[in-house]
Formats: sequence, C-alpha cells, structure tokens
Amino acid sequence: MSKSYLESTPDENGFFGKFGGSFIPPVLEQPFADITQAYKELKDSPEFIKELKYVRKHYQGRPTPISFAKNLTELCGGAKIYLKREDLNHTGAHKLNHCMAEVILAKHLGKTKVIAETGAGQHGVALATAAAYFGLECEIHMGEVDIAKEHPNVVRMKILGANVIPATHGLKTLKEAVDSAFDSYVPQADKAIYCIGSVVGPHPFPMMVRDFQSVVGHEAKEQFFEHENNLPDAVVACVGGGSNAMGIFAGFIDDKEVELHGVEPMGRGEKLGEHAATLTYGEEGVMHGFNSIMLKDENGEPAPVYSIGSGIDYPSVGPEHAYLQSIGRTTVGLCNDEEAVDAFYKLSQLEGIIPALESAHAVGYAMKLAKTLGKDKTILINLSGRGDKDIDFVVDNYPIPNAKF
Repeated sequence: MSKSYLESTPDENGFFGKFGGSFIPPVLEQPFADITQAYKELKDSPEFIKELKYVRKHYQGRPTPISFAKNLTELCGGAKIYLKREDLNHTGAHKLNHCMAEVILAKHLGKTKVIAETGAGQHGVALATAAAYFGLECEIHMGEVDIAKEHPNVVRMKILGANVIPATHGLKTLKEAVDSAFDSYVPQADKAIYCIGSVVGPHPFPMMVRDFQSVVGHEAKEQFFEHENNLPDAVVACVGGGSNAMGIFAGFIDDKEVELHGVEPMGRGEKLGEHAATLTYGEEGVMHGFNSIMLKDENGEPAPVYSIGSGIDYPSVGPEHAYLQSIGRTTVGLCNDEEAVDAFYKLSQLEGIIPALESAHAVGYAMKLAKTLGKDKTILINLSGRGDKDIDFVVDNYPIPNAKF
C-alpha cells in the first residue's frame, strides 16, 4: 500500500523536491538534530498524542467549527462560501496549534526557555500562552514597526509573561525579527529551543509545523461533509510563511479534485518593496536556513517587502508551498491592501465576524473567486485569525463604511 502525501513528504533530509533542507551554521547543527530526533520519538508516542489531544480539547477549544457565510455568499452571487473558524481557537488564531506542541517538545528536550519571532503578534501571543501553561520562560522578537502597529498583541504577550525584544535594524518587520531571534538563540541553544512560527526555517520545522497544523485540515474535511455531504471545490488560505495554509491544505492534499488556493499579499502594487508576493514574483534562493522561492533585490539579497498584514510580509515562503506550486498542485492568488480592507469590513458587517488582516486576504480573494463559479460550487476559507489586533490600525487609516452593501 502506497504512503499518503503527508507520510512520504518531505524526504529524510527535509526536502520537498529541491526546496527545503537545512542550511545552518555548524554551531546549530546539533541542536537542530536533537529537535529532529525528539520529534521522531514524540510524534507517534501515545503519551504525547494523549497530552496534545487533551490540551486541544480542554484548553484550546478544538475542534473549531465551520460556518456558512450566507450573507457574504449572497453578496458575491456565486459559489457558497464557508469559513473554518480558527479565529475561535484560544488566543484568536491558528498559531496555538503548533505552539502547544512545540513547548511540549521543548520540555521533552529538557529546555527551560522558548525563543521565537513574530510578525502580527499572533505567534508571539500563542507561544507566550503555551510557555505560561507549561511553565517555561519566553522571549519574543518583533520588528519595531509591527510593535507599533500591533500594540494590543504586544500588551497581551507582556501580560502573559513574555520578554518582548524589538528588532531595530533594516525594515524593522518580520524578516528582521527572525534575524534577531536567531542571533539570540545561538548562544542559548543549550537551555532554549527556537520555536519557529511558520512552515519555514531549517528542517524539521517546515514538516513539524505542518504536521501540528494539519489538525485544521483533518477537522475541516470531516466537518465540511456534515454541511455539504461532499468535499469543497476550492480551499483558500492566505500565505506569508504559510502555516495556516499548509494546515488546512493537509486535509485535502490527496484529494486531487479539490483546488488549493494560496493567497499572497499584493500590497500597494507590483514594484519591488510594495508587496510580499513571493511565489508570484520571486526566484529560488536560500534564506533563514532553507531553500525556497524568495524575493531578491539587485544584489541577490532578500528584498524589502510590504503588506498591510504584518504576519504575511515575509520575503520568502515555506518550501512546501514552493514545491506544491512547482508541481501544479496549488494555485497562487493575489489580494491587495484595498481588497483586504474591503473584505475585512464586509465580513464584519455582513457576518458579524471581524477577521485578522492576514485572513482578510483569503476572504478578499475568495470573494473574487466565488463570482467566477456557479452556485453549485463551494469554497472553504481558512479564517486563520480574528481581527482584534487590527481594529485600531484599520479604523485610523480606513474609514468605517456604511453597512449598506
């Protein structure tokens, strides 16, 4: 019997085709080898599985439901739109799915501290939450620009006991936060674990985070059958690093009849530095310890990027997303700032659900896609996070529209 996609991909060295792998300095080779070995030991351990199931059910609030967006569907006039409600996961986003598991892994390795980067702050809040729950020290690196923009999440992290360290170099956003976190981790690798916040970084993190996030897709597949007695025609999720997308794609990746759409941030336009549409405009390159598709400047270095969504303004992308696009399994879509804000307000005023700006990119693209499909078709969006963190920024920069659409 042949193995499923998730069982057979990546290979033992962490490659998805030519993408992925581990390109790290010698000082980090042993810590990452230890993490890989610990994950292999834990992932099929009955004790680990039992603990994770307990945490997800009795602490996180899983399973999260699927909601039919009736009013949004009627507005678009095409395919039926459904939402996988990761905004209802504890801490308000999908990030806790892998953070709780990563902290259990850290405890298994005898670590006393977790270190991570964060963009929009959702990963930082989730890791601070997991660290508090399991009694570990937590250090979060965040770009100065994002600290100002995502102030509510910064306050939440501090209340939860995390030490928030600003990244003050470069563009002062997500890439710089990753740089800062890696620099801090190297001299602390004996007592700390770097809990990468997406399906990026050196092996085993792209595989490990995908596997921990796959609960989203496995739940969604079963739940969607309850609604439609069928699979969705299309699954849509935003892609920066790409953890929420891989999480929901995992449930449908072997179902070839289901189209998988990863939505990139088109920002303010096509000019380099005005968007973060890596798969659309990038080329192959190594960054932050893995080979993938990345946006490069004229010197071949990581290019400046921009998006209204702080969690998706990253100049590379998870290697599995690069691989799936290269073999034609996924379709890459685009959503710009204006479309994302429009979707933010429409979902809020039509469905009573305020989405994260990152998730609003998936909603904005799905609204365009729905109009091209017949009413007999269905779209499932991974609503990866709630928009509490974004409301001040949005209303300060984009006036609240009249609800009469």
